[in-house]
Amino acid sequence: MTKPIIGFIGLGLMGGNMVENLQKRGFELNVMDLNKDAVAACVARGATQATSAKELAAASDIVMLCLTTSNVVEALVYAEDGILAGIKEGAVLIDFGTSIPASTRKIGADLAAKGAGMIDAPLGRTPAHAKDGLLNIMAAGDKDTFEKVKPILEQQGENVFHLGALGAGHTTKLINNFMGMTTVTAMSQAFAVADRAGVDRQQLFDIMSTGPSNSPFMHFCKNYAIDNNSDLGFSIANANKDLGYFLKMVEDLGTRSQIAEGTSANLQASVDLDMGNGNVPEIFDYFMKLNA
Repeated sequence: MTKPIIGFIGLGLMGGNMVENLQKRGFELNVMDLNKDAVAACVARGATQATSAKELAAASDIVMLCLTTSNVVEALVYAEDGILAGIKEGAVLIDFGTSIPASTRKIGADLAAKGAGMIDAPLGRTPAHAKDGLLNIMAAGDKDTFEKVKPILEQQGENVFHLGALGAGHTTKLINNFMGMTTVTAMSQAFAVADRAGVDRQQLFDIMSTGPSNSPFMHFCKNYAIDNNSDLGFSIANANKDLGYFLKMVEDLGTRSQIAEGTSANLQASVDLDMGNGNVPEIFDYFMKLNA
C-alpha cells in the first residue's frame, strides 16, 4: 500500500526529531515552521517546504501538529490560509501537542463538517525517543479514524494507546502533568524547607527515598537540589502552561482543584521572576528565596 503523504507543522526539538524519524522510514513530508534552519534541515533530507498551512493541508493525507499552545493550534486551523481551508476530505489532523480538550473537540467538529478526521495524541518521553520512534503516544478520537492512522503512529511510538473519544488524550496528558509537576513542586519545597530548618538535604532524601514517596520525580529534584544537576528536560514555563490548561479543563468540568491552584501559583511566581526557562526542579531556587 502506498504510504500517505504527511504534512508536519512544528519543527522544534520534538517535532524535528519526529520528522527525521518519519523520513528515515520512507515517508514523503511537507513541512512548515517559523524556524528557517529547522525547515532547511528537513528539506535537505527530502521534505517539501509549504508556504502556508492551507497549502500544506491540501497537499497532505495526514496533517501533524507539534505546537506549543492551543492558541497557536487554533490560529493555524482557522486562519484564512489555514488548515481548515485546505484540508482534504478523508484526511486526518493529528495534534501531538498539549492542548485544552474543549478546543480539541471544537476543532474536531469543524473538521468533521468538511469530511476530515482528528486525533489528539499528546506525547510522553523525550526528543531522543522521538528520533528513534520510541515515544509514548496517548491517542484519542473516533475508533475508525484511529485505526486509519495507527500504523503511522506505531512508526513514531513504542507504546500507542487509544484512550477513547476525541479529547481524552489531551485530558489524560493534562492529568499526568498535573500529578508530575505537583510532585516536583512539592518535593522541591520539601528540600528548601529542610534546608531552612537545619536538616541536611541529602539526609532527607536518604530517608524519604526508602519509603513510598520514592519516585523518578524525587530523583530529578534531588539531582538539582543536592547535586546541582538539572536533568529533567521540561521547563517551568511549559509546566506553568500545562497547569493553566488543567485548571481550565477542571473549570469546564464544573469543579475545582485547589491543589492545582497552589502548584500553578508557585509556577507562575517563578515565571514572573524570569525563571521560566529553567527545568522544573529549578523551582527549588524560588523556594529558597521565599522570605529570604
